Amino acid sequence: MPPEEEHRIEVHIDKLLAERGLSLTELAQRVGLTLANLSILKNGRARAVRFSTLTALCDVLQCQPGDLFTVRSTRAPE
Repeated sequence: MPPEEEHRIEVHIDKLLAERGLSLTELAQRVGLTLANLSILKNGRARAVRFSTLTALCDVLQCQPGDLFTVRSTRAPE
């Protein structure tokens, strides 16, 4: 198995929580995830996200998947 490359996915859960006035604990309860697992996702350390989890996050946060995640550019800063 090839070594894992560092991913370039940025997770915007903190921003969405702040905009909606929710805590991470409240989001975890509403989505049905443990606080530990949601924290792993929020901090960009998750290895995968189930579609059911993604759907629940979008439902609770009233957003689209692209609001939750973006891909960081590979270009060097100018």
